[in-house]
Amino acid sequence: MTSGTHLSNNKLELIALSKHYSATSIAVDSIDLTVPTNHYCCLLGPSGCGKTSTLRMIAGHEVVTSGDIILGGRNITDASAANRGTAMMFQSYALFPHLNSLDNVAFSLKMRGVSKTERHQRAMALLERVAMSQYAQRFPSELSGGQQQRIALARALIMQPRVLLLDEPLSALDPFLRIQMRAELRHWQKELGLTFIHVTHSQEEAMALADTMVVMNHGRIEQSGSPQQVFSQPASEFVARFMGGHNILKSSQGLVAVRSDRISVSAASPATGQPGVQATLIDIEYQGSFSLLSFNPHNGSQEPVSVLLPEHLVDPAWHAGGDYLLQWAEADSHPLGPGLSPRRSPIAA
Repeated sequence: MTSGTHLSNNKLELIALSKHYSATSIAVDSIDLTVPTNHYCCLLGPSGCGKTSTLRMIAGHEVVTSGDIILGGRNITDASAANRGTAMMFQSYALFPHLNSLDNVAFSLKMRGVSKTERHQRAMALLERVAMSQYAQRFPSELSGGQQQRIALARALIMQPRVLLLDEPLSALDPFLRIQMRAELRHWQKELGLTFIHVTHSQEEAMALADTMVVMNHGRIEQSGSPQQVFSQPASEFVARFMGGHNILKSSQGLVAVRSDRISVSAASPATGQPGVQATLIDIEYQGSFSLLSFNPHNGSQEPVSVLLPEHLVDPAWHAGGDYLLQWAEADSHPLGPGLSPRRSPIAA
């Protein structure tokens, strides 16, 4: 696979895909999802939502209970893991400690009977691709976390997959390296022209990486779309709460989500035509260029309202215990649907 070469069709389709462990224990509950060619898709959700089971079914590491997996127009539901056109990059990277970087990358070719000369040549080309050729003779214990990730990436690419599957690949890294490596993952996805399916529990990580973000809950898809759509227009109370940065407020039409950075604070009279609520200031938390203000609303709600303001908009006279007016534009008030409830009791996945 040469630089900039994009496969013509690596679209992935999941059709009514389910994974049942018993009649009442369901990890994935009849989900439908289409991931376009050369797309970066993040499966996101809390523990037990079904995202890892979905990834393992795509990889062929978990038997499908019902439904279909279509890759590039080919039904791979019952294909072996080695013959699917997918490759998995595990959370722990799963590098062989007794093999150096070159032989770790070349291992799959060795299992297929490729000669030593050819497999080392192909492995070295990939090490050069991920800027690790100078570490070809080093063992995993001699590499940093970021270097190990690059070796794992090269090893996953050696069989030229159509889809690369990533199971929380950044969770073991420190915060600084995590940010650096997610930028590299995005770069490699564009450079290689592959479809990436990335499982994560981090909202920030998914928003930074994804073309399509899929929020799962109880084995089902609550919402999918661009990061901007999912964050700014949550489809349900669950999505709004899980993504964070929203207040769930009552309106005449039902529940609405209003982003914390879309609410104004004042001691003035209500602006005409704008929804709002009187509230008592609980606390001001300084966060550098922004401050996070917490309020107790006077409308009977037991849930505090959070407001995120640029530091220059925070009045020094505001104080805990003071009463203020919170307001927002009608356009920033997003109605919430009922969301999904599990059809049966799901299990952790």
